[in-house]
Amino acid sequence: MNTTELEAAAFRRLLAHLRERSDVQNIDLMITAGFCRNCLADWYRDAAAERGADLSKDQAREHIYGMPFGEWKSRYQKDATPEQLAAFERSQKKTHG
Repeated sequence: MNTTELEAAAFRRLLAHLRERSDVQNIDLMITAGFCRNCLADWYRDAAAERGADLSKDQAREHIYGMPFGEWKSRYQKDATPEQLAAFERSQKKTHG
């Protein structure tokens, strides 16, 4: 087994974990980890483009979320609380300022 196969398996496990943990909001991921499901979708799309594949933003998000983004959003995404927004702002200052 090569490194690429291991990395792919780990990535599939990460996707499965994030799909199971729909209770964890993207803003909380951004606050604590500096990335979220949308970031993963962007990275996935970038990887496709680097390899000559044309993948839309919606297609990439559907792959990461396991369903169309709009459906995931309506099922699971909650409005950010003032506390979450403040924590997000603080986290952005740490990484960008």
